[in-house]
Amino acid sequence: MVQYARGDLSYSVQEELKRGSVIGNIAKDLGLDLGRLSARKPRVDLEGSEKQYCGINQRSGEFFVAERIDREEHCGERPSCVLKFDLLLENPLELHRLSLQVQDINDNAPIFPKDIIKLEIRESAAKGARYRINRAHDADIGQNSVQNYILQQNVHFVFSIQTTSSGSKYGELVLDKELDREEQQEMKLLLTAVDGGSPRKSGTVVIHVIVLDANDNAPVFTEAVYTASIPENSPLKTPVIRINASDADEGVNGEVTYEFSQPSDKLEKLFSLDPKTGEIVVTGDIDYEEGSKYELLVEAKDGYGLSSEAKVVIDITDVNDNAPFINLKSLTNPIPENASPGTEVGIINVQDRDSENNRQVRCSIERGVPFKLVPSIKNYYSLVTTGQLDRELVFGYNITITATDEGSPPLSSSKSVQLSVADINDNPPVFEEQSYSAYVSENNKPGSTLCSVSARDPDWRQNGTVVYSLLAGEVNGAPVSSYLSVNGDTGVIHAVRSFDYEQFRSFKVNVMARDNGSPPLSSNVTVSVFISDMNDNSPQILYPSSEGNSFMTELVPKAAHGGSLVSKVIAVDADSGQNAWLSYQIVKSTDPGLFTIGVHSGEIRTQRDISESDSMKQNLVVAVKDNGQPSLSATCSMYLLISDNLAEVPELKDLYYNESNSKLTSYLIIALVSVSTFFLTFIIIILGLRFCRRRKPRLLFDGAVAIPSGYLPPNYADVDGTGTLRSTYNYDAYLTTGSRTSDFKYVTSYNDNTLPADQTLKKSPSDFADVFGDCDTATEV
Repeated sequence: MVQYARGDLSYSVQEELKRGSVIGNIAKDLGLDLGRLSARKPRVDLEGSEKQYCGINQRSGEFFVAERIDREEHCGERPSCVLKFDLLLENPLELHRLSLQVQDINDNAPIFPKDIIKLEIRESAAKGARYRINRAHDADIGQNSVQNYILQQNVHFVFSIQTTSSGSKYGELVLDKELDREEQQEMKLLLTAVDGGSPRKSGTVVIHVIVLDANDNAPVFTEAVYTASIPENSPLKTPVIRINASDADEGVNGEVTYEFSQPSDKLEKLFSLDPKTGEIVVTGDIDYEEGSKYELLVEAKDGYGLSSEAKVVIDITDVNDNAPFINLKSLTNPIPENASPGTEVGIINVQDRDSENNRQVRCSIERGVPFKLVPSIKNYYSLVTTGQLDRELVFGYNITITATDEGSPPLSSSKSVQLSVADINDNPPVFEEQSYSAYVSENNKPGSTLCSVSARDPDWRQNGTVVYSLLAGEVNGAPVSSYLSVNGDTGVIHAVRSFDYEQFRSFKVNVMARDNGSPPLSSNVTVSVFISDMNDNSPQILYPSSEGNSFMTELVPKAAHGGSLVSKVIAVDADSGQNAWLSYQIVKSTDPGLFTIGVHSGEIRTQRDISESDSMKQNLVVAVKDNGQPSLSATCSMYLLISDNLAEVPELKDLYYNESNSKLTSYLIIALVSVSTFFLTFIIIILGLRFCRRRKPRLLFDGAVAIPSGYLPPNYADVDGTGTLRSTYNYDAYLTTGSRTSDFKYVTSYNDNTLPADQTLKKSPSDFADVFGDCDTATEV
């Protein structure tokens, strides 16, 4: 809020005081708060001058002299010298007028215009004749100006002091005793001018009196006061005015010459006077702002020293030759971007040294910037904001302030103001993507790079510095930090541990981007980690089982035709995709051309009809291989007995044989020895089975092995044709009577031909032949 001046303050001070001399206490006189005085930035400016003649002590409020003040420089011969100051206070803006009365001191001595004054006086001059002596000039005023003249004591002349209507004093040399040219042709008298100061100062001039014949008429001007007017900036040698004086005498006594009386150095530089014609012309730069009126004293003198004086007043008219001056008094820079509209950021002062309309100034700034100028006190303007600032859009403004006066033609000036916008933390980090996906193969190395997240913050410096971190969470019951880590500076995400596709295939984590502002701002993004499968699991064969020392045996009817389903190899792979695609292959067989296996189904079938020449015992080695790169494999052995009934089955331990010739011979010898006792052993087994059936029907089957359709571990692929059983296939294994080391396995579908345990006890050896004899009619799946 702008407050206008509540009144003028007046102070009085002597000229030529030392710098720092205290004039008064402005804070006390205006009732200002000393505690806030420094914050309000008080300062005083002299009207029409850029010099700082006075200053204010911001701690005590004292008004002191800052530069030498010369009364004569500012006021000349004016009896009263008052300097006008503007006292400006900020926060709020307040203006006071200060008047400083400058008191004269006796710092100038009287000075005569010339060192020697020549007077030619005729001896016929009567007693009492008066001869005017140009007064001595003293720049001081009042009592400090010339107060008295003292003439050197002589017998012919006395000095009389005269006072003009304006109050100035001059002297007249009065003839007290007639001159006698024959007695004394010339004389020199010392005239001293004394001022009234303390201490007194004086100046002297020599009056050279030359005694001549009588000249009783002095020149007479046509006018007592001459006036003229010229515009400022008039060219050199421009005529100003012509003065004229006449003398009634004749000859030399009537010849008139003109000269300036008591000219100052400044006037001698601006004007010149033709001594013969009396024409005054311009010889210097005329500036209205330096002086609007000049008064000249012109003296007309005849050939023998008689003279008279006239005044010439020259008025200077103003020309619009000064462009406005823009002064930046105060500026808040930088401006916070959250500054509300209407915030004052600067104070502008505009001045024009011209007068009247030429000094009327309009001030403006260019369009398109969120600022405006608000007129304030006198010629002061406030620069305020008009809209919301945003450093991220515009980080600075170059404002051009233009001031134009109302002269003809108008003059203008401009000033550029650089304003910076200070950043505040008003923007959170923004990720470049809404979500991120990372792909990693299982069995990765700990510390490997998964992906990189990136967020941008348009703020500046620490407000725009982004730091990344993982938000707390769990993956499979474990802290997310035990799986991943993120580089706080770069946003690169690393794996902390090795991943296993078979444990989990994907998970999500949240990454936070936070800036370093105060208070900090943040944003989150979801990172989805997808684990791809590697072929790190070999196929696992579920059937035939290779656990323990037992072996799996399938009974194949002798009447089996080509293409009959004999058995099936069941295998699974913990991997997925093509890493779990299984293929089957017979790598060894007793009779290579008798059996074949489905490449993708694992079903073992006969390639041709079984003949009498085929060996009863068939050994197959099956390899199961996945489709990974590189592929992994597993093998199993399967034993097939070509027989229609149990009576033809040799001792089961004979099924353990080695492919080497030495072991095969041993097995044959054992087999021949056992043939003789086989029949008796078989009868004992049958009788034992029947006896045990009556006492404990299920005792003989406690070692039976069954593979139900649900015997599949979780996470194993159930792919049709890739090694797992179809739901329609079930295989049961049954032990032969009295044996826990030899396994006969009858393979068929669960249909009417399936041999349950209770029927096995009820059937005779001949009944088994009937069951397997019907194999040709069994359903193939």
